[in-house]
Amino acid sequence: PAVPLVRALIDAHPEAEAKLLIGRDPVSGNPKINNLMKGWRAADGAFVAMADSNILLPPDYLSQLLSRWDAHTGLVTSPAAGVDPQGFGGALECAFLNGYQARWQIAADQVGLGYAQGKTLFWNRAFLEAAGGPAPLGDSIAEDAAATRLVRGAGLKVRLARRPFTQPVGARKIATVWKRQLRWSIIRRIVFPGLFLAEPLTGAAVPLALFAAGVGAAGFPLWLLLLFAGAWYGAEWGLLRAAGWPAGARVIAASLLRDAMIPALWAVAWTRRSFDWQGNAVGTPGKADQ
Repeated sequence: PAVPLVRALIDAHPEAEAKLLIGRDPVSGNPKINNLMKGWRAADGAFVAMADSNILLPPDYLSQLLSRWDAHTGLVTSPAAGVDPQGFGGALECAFLNGYQARWQIAADQVGLGYAQGKTLFWNRAFLEAAGGPAPLGDSIAEDAAATRLVRGAGLKVRLARRPFTQPVGARKIATVWKRQLRWSIIRRIVFPGLFLAEPLTGAAVPLALFAAGVGAAGFPLWLLLLFAGAWYGAEWGLLRAAGWPAGARVIAASLLRDAMIPALWAVAWTRRSFDWQGNAVGTPGKADQ
């Protein structure tokens, strides 16, 4: 059903050099890379943007990405910011996307440790061509992890767009959110095992438990624990409000469940070696992950 709409849009904007490309090139074991290859071959610009279909692209999307490029950049990327959640499952998805993943990615970028995210990958064409093009990225269990390694291996930096691009969330089942987060946890365990060891500390549950144990052992008053929790979630709420992301009571409640899920996801990820991605079974690490 999307094809007639896309063709109508192309006809309505003859000034834009747009093409509709259909089909996959089986160049790797990664379905997404296989799908992107036809676009890569058809593109002839100095820069190429790979964008997921479920993010909303503003009119100045390419200008925003290009503005982040400098001589030390090998890739510009962006996490997704969840908007328009419906129900508690949608709020939980936003709690993961915004108050957790985007927050930590933005913080890492501020200290020069940007990580690629497949929602947006903005490449200098010559750089990626010199590395073999997109196809070798498909040798990894996740193309964005392979992109991060490629760029850092070249002595360059992954940089984030100034603001995450939005993704309409809508309704979600809690079980669906769990499965998606477990898939990403498995990927991080395989590709970045050292960082993954510390992942339970990135949510509030484990730090709060450790702080509570310390407060109890030292005989300090309980209000210190409440102050710590208030500071943790207050900072998150402040970010959500400043960014204009969903920040209502439902999202705040969902953030409590999210932080309880993080150590559970971490533990389960150690027991799994495979997952399902859009009907495609993904198992052992690829060559780029070894």
